[in-house]
Amino acid sequence: MSPELARAESLIRGIPDYPSPGILFRDITPLLADAEALRTTTAALVEPFDGAFDVVAGVEARGFILAGAAALAAGCGFVPIRKAGKLPRPAASIDYALEYGTATVEMHDDLPTGTRVLLIDDVLATGGTLAAGRSIIERLGYTVAGISVLFEIDGLGGRDVIGDLHTVFHSS
Repeated sequence: MSPELARAESLIRGIPDYPSPGILFRDITPLLADAEALRTTTAALVEPFDGAFDVVAGVEARGFILAGAAALAAGCGFVPIRKAGKLPRPAASIDYALEYGTATVEMHDDLPTGTRVLLIDDVLATGGTLAAGRSIIERLGYTVAGISVLFEIDGLGGRDVIGDLHTVFHSS
C-alpha cells in the first residue's frame, strides 16, 4: 500500500455499537474532509476500471459521495441508487437484507440500454447492498463494468455474495 493510501486509511475511525449493538461503524468523515486523502482514495477506486465504464453509480448515502467524486475524476456522469421513496419516478426497486435490518433501493432508467456502469459503495459487509445495486443496474438493461468499494469487512461473507470486486482497504 502506498504511503498516501496508508495515510488515508488511518483517517477512518471505528465507532462501536453504531447504528446498533455489535456493529462497528467505519466513519469515513475525516477521510472525506481531507482533500488529498479523498483524491487518493477516489483514484484508487476507479483505477482498475479505467476506460471500462461510461458512468458511475453510487449507493446512498456514503456511496454517493465516493461515486460522485469518482465520476468527476473520471470525466463521466453519476447515477444515484437511492433508498425507497427518495426518487420522484423510480423505474425499478429491489428489497435486500442488511447486516442489521432490511432496506429497498430504487433507480431511474435515464441511460441508454447497455451503458457500462461502475458501481461504487463505501463498504462491503454482507454484500446485500451491493448485490441489490448490481441487480437493479442489470434489471434496467445496463452492464455492470465493475464494483469498487473503499473497504471490505473481512469475515462477513460479502465477497462470497458479490464475487469479483476491487477493494481499496481491508478491515477485520
